[in-house]
Amino acid sequence: MRPSRTADGRELGERLKQRDVSAAPAVLNLLESRTGNARDQAATLLESVAPSALGGEAPAHIIGVTGPPGVGKSSLLSRLVTGWRARDRTVAVLAVDPTSRRSGGALLADRARIDVDPTDRGLFVRSTAAAGRLGGLAPATRAAASALAAAFDVVVIETVGVGQSETEVADVADTVTVIVQPGSGDVLQFLKAGIMEVPDVLVVTKSDLSEAKRSIADLRAALQALGADTQVVATSAVAPPSGIDELIEALDEHRQRLDLPTRRLRARRMHALADFAAEHGERGLRVLGGRREAERWLEAQDPGLDVAALERALAERARD
Repeated sequence: MRPSRTADGRELGERLKQRDVSAAPAVLNLLESRTGNARDQAATLLESVAPSALGGEAPAHIIGVTGPPGVGKSSLLSRLVTGWRARDRTVAVLAVDPTSRRSGGALLADRARIDVDPTDRGLFVRSTAAAGRLGGLAPATRAAASALAAAFDVVVIETVGVGQSETEVADVADTVTVIVQPGSGDVLQFLKAGIMEVPDVLVVTKSDLSEAKRSIADLRAALQALGADTQVVATSAVAPPSGIDELIEALDEHRQRLDLPTRRLRARRMHALADFAAEHGERGLRVLGGRREAERWLEAQDPGLDVAALERALAERARD
């Protein structure tokens, strides 16, 4: 049976290459589908927006936003989206939510958590279920970010939480933003978690609280001791909001000094490894000699290979 036109990977890829942001819903539907030949069509879609097909890296700035539950990620993101749209940047938000035990879908509704204008055609928001993955990303999140980066100016991945086992977003995003709030133990727990290498930009929310200055000082001192080149930005999402322009500038500055091809190359290799692990499980990884050995092997592969080709190469190696 031939796929429907809305599920045609090559056609959707061409629309994304033309910066047609209205293709986003159909792209997500295809990448999340588990029916028919959706997997083949999804591979075709990703191949059509790979750097070799685009003539370079996709133009979007892929930003990971993560932090402890209840820290105010969605409130801050609502303000950020408003700031980006005021700068005439198109924005796609992939909000990864906890999985409902009853339905298997996302527990929280995206539009209930993130303020959006339903008539704004330059903004796309989609919630997906984390499906129990410790990395905080839904199975299709990596593919969706890669695909939508061809059409949008900014692609945001908002994850469930943060911790030593929940840093997968660092393998996907160009810039990782970790959000903490003062006076609740978040800052101390963050320092103890051993993940200071994860964020490119640290955000202390609710800067109107009296404890904020101490939290900011603690974080800056810890970063200085580690020799980390990480900006710390204080924000408040309550009206009138503050620090939003400064945060956008910090994100832009990180993007400007980033070695984007190198970062994206690693993201593609980690994407292929994640897909292989999802398909073959821990047993498949053991056949490859373990995750670290698989990562080292991927680093030796042709940098021009797209995600689908890398995953096929991993599968072939596992069979040898």
